[in-house]
Amino acid sequence: MSTEADAVSLDLVPVALIAPRLKKFAVAVVVLGVVVGLVVSVFASTTAALVVGFMIAVPTSVSVLLTLRRHISLYGNHIRAQVGLRSHDVDVAELMSVTLAIRSGRISEVSVHLTDSRSSVRIPLALYTAGGGRELDILALRKLADALALGELASAAALSSVLIEQLRAEARGAGLEERPLYRAVEMVRAAGRVPKTTLTDQELAGLVG
Repeated sequence: MSTEADAVSLDLVPVALIAPRLKKFAVAVVVLGVVVGLVVSVFASTTAALVVGFMIAVPTSVSVLLTLRRHISLYGNHIRAQVGLRSHDVDVAELMSVTLAIRSGRISEVSVHLTDSRSSVRIPLALYTAGGGRELDILALRKLADALALGELASAAALSSVLIEQLRAEARGAGLEERPLYRAVEMVRAAGRVPKTTLTDQELAGLVG
């Protein structure tokens, strides 16, 4: 039986990759807040200077800290999304809704929304730009596809098939135009369904093959 210790990360962009930059940015903002506060103290009261420094440094620093706590993981049939101080847990075996959402723009995102009777989670699967993109890694895609295949919803089984087809395309080194997730973006663009839409069950099934 799988436990949280066996969890597989479903993070499209691992926090470890962006943490150093975010921490440097937070430190820079704090320093800026202190400097601006000192300048304000020359012309105004200490209280005003503290308020200004606080307003510059604290909101951004808190935002960075919350971003560093974002994490999505799969363990067994459960997917947990940690968002700041809150977490959302979905049982894949009891899904009530599965939708593939496309946000099209200079940077296009493909994500899946999973909902059970208690909560819902959103899992980014891929980000695409004009010159390439970033897709969820092979292990994460495989585990997510396996979990969805165990559900009773037809849409969950359809999405599992799409992810398997995505894995096959990656395994043979196929170009973006041969990958189902990228084809989904191109399909909604061609139909003019921008900047955001969700695929129908028929469109989801059409991404396979």
